[in-house]
Amino acid sequence: MSTPADDLPSLYAFNTWANARVVEALRTIPESDYEKDQGGGWPSLRATFVHIAGATDAWAERFAGRDAMRLPTIQELPTLDDAVRTLLGAEEKHRKLLPTYTAERLAGPFKWKNLKGEAKTAPLWVVVRHVVNHQTYHRGQISSMLRRLGHAPKATDMVVWGIEVAARP
Repeated sequence: MSTPADDLPSLYAFNTWANARVVEALRTIPESDYEKDQGGGWPSLRATFVHIAGATDAWAERFAGRDAMRLPTIQELPTLDDAVRTLLGAEEKHRKLLPTYTAERLAGPFKWKNLKGEAKTAPLWVVVRHVVNHQTYHRGQISSMLRRLGHAPKATDMVVWGIEVAARP
């Protein structure tokens, strides 16, 4: 595997791989464990995964020039399959946007409204990378929750992905 000229396609490829590993782990557990309230900011596996899916879609919408003022609730995405569909759709939107991120565009400001309707501005390169960082953070929470429930999470470390990619013919 050679060093990519720009890390965004590889970063998003890693992210898609890591999300798929989380979905594999979540598919092995009882629905009652997926829904079980464990306390904390995102109190269940379902709430955390729905948040990942919804936030990923919201950022894709914002990068495409549309406002995203709310995220879906667990009532709107009650099953794992519902959340997976939303996440896969969001990942596809991001894949289509990646080629539009020229060096000039990435260096420039990106303006959006957050969920409270407040105007925000940051360099686009920061926000595009934030999408992956945000999901990595929440995947870690999911791993911890799975362990607390007595289940084994799948490794989602970038180095594990890199080893797999390097081993491909």
